[in-house]
Amino acid sequence: MRGPASLLRVIPVLLMLGLGLSGCLFGPDYVRPTVPTPATYRFEPGETAEVANALWWEQFQDPVLNDLIAAALADNKDVKIAAARVDQFMGQFVTTRSALFPQISAGFSASRQRAAVAGLSTLPPGVSPVFNEFQAPLQVAWEIDLFGKVRRQTESARASLLASEEGRRATILSLVASVASAYINLRDLDQQLTIAKATTDSRAGSVKVFQARFSGGDVSQMELAQSQSEYEASLATIPQIETQIAQQEDALSVLLGHNPGPILRGRELTELAVPAVPVGLPSDLLERRPDLRQAEQNLIAANALIGAARALYFPDISLTGLFGTASGQFSKLFTGPSRVWSFAGSLTVPIFTAGSISGQVSQAEAQQQQALFQYQQSIQTAFQEVDDALIALQKSREQLVVQGRQVEALKTYSRLARLRYEGGYTSYIEVLDAERSLFNAQLSYTQTNGLVFSSLIGLYKAMGGGWVVDAERMTGQVMQQGANAPATKQAAAEPSQ
Repeated sequence: MRGPASLLRVIPVLLMLGLGLSGCLFGPDYVRPTVPTPATYRFEPGETAEVANALWWEQFQDPVLNDLIAAALADNKDVKIAAARVDQFMGQFVTTRSALFPQISAGFSASRQRAAVAGLSTLPPGVSPVFNEFQAPLQVAWEIDLFGKVRRQTESARASLLASEEGRRATILSLVASVASAYINLRDLDQQLTIAKATTDSRAGSVKVFQARFSGGDVSQMELAQSQSEYEASLATIPQIETQIAQQEDALSVLLGHNPGPILRGRELTELAVPAVPVGLPSDLLERRPDLRQAEQNLIAANALIGAARALYFPDISLTGLFGTASGQFSKLFTGPSRVWSFAGSLTVPIFTAGSISGQVSQAEAQQQQALFQYQQSIQTAFQEVDDALIALQKSREQLVVQGRQVEALKTYSRLARLRYEGGYTSYIEVLDAERSLFNAQLSYTQTNGLVFSSLIGLYKAMGGGWVVDAERMTGQVMQQGANAPATKQAAAEPSQ
């Protein structure tokens, strides 16, 4: 049997043998745990529409809001961090999977050394003590995954990669909802500022009238002071609201990925269209919310690591091979007599590890239990968030209707109180009370109107849906614009065993 020829014949046989034997997998295969889901939500909405897969924020019919969300998806730093994290887990997956295949390397080395002329061993006469050595080896190493350790590690790495992608989508879902809520809150504050300025201007006019009447002796100084007090009270609310507006603009700017600064406005809060209420069954949340899919992928990853840990109890089988040339003269390095080759196999069996392997198995099982409970808790939290959003939407709408009637009643009360005062039938205190109540009711009505929109936004966030994928495309960073997407899709499609 000649060396190189036998090596070329033996290696394929060993490869086929390894592939044939590497069909054993230890550890539990993943099965989605049974999660009790309610048939309906606790608070059922009245009118609903299947809009969870559409870009729901466009239903507000405010082009400025659409532009703000598009800017946030393109520049927000949390989205960029999440995208980089996906790339990190892609590299981890590729690195882990590479251990399933033979590792081939090539090299070249050259050395020159001098042997001792005098000593215990002497060189034959005429032999130079200085000699060279040149080597050009091709090396092959392969660990046969006979008991599935590497395949379970690859399964875990694949699930971690998919979890990072779902985490990125969860970041996008949260970002869109945060931008929309911040914009609604900003328009709410703008409306409050408008009311405060209008009330202040009206009270400033009243103060001028009372000052003229006081000079003419028609009203007392107490009535003048009361009028001035109410004017100062409404005037004091203006800087408070302006502070909140500036802070809200700064917060929204950071969400957009920009430095703090002013924010462009679109429609008034009262001019925004009201989006439809999304419909869906509680069981749909498992597929519609990326954070739940992320939690499940984390559970899959932890489950696979149990098998990887249990496989440590069994032998490691490795094959190595070398083929190349070695010569003392570079000119003869690639001639026939300079060829060298070798191949070997090794088997390592753990005999005594002082509990190291059992400790790793216990650790993996405990991590799987943590991931399981976190998955179940995430589902329960998701049901709670949907129910909370539904009841907040229903009750805020009811509250808005009542407060609208209250504002109209207080407008009538304020008008009649002033007429009674001008007619001399009541004191100015009644006028002040009516105007103060109207001012506070108008602010409360505006705040509740903003709460209705915010509740709708919260409901869309809690429901999730296919719109997250459409928003992901708007980031311009979907797996490096497709550079890694094929590998990710392939990873997701690969069987776990």
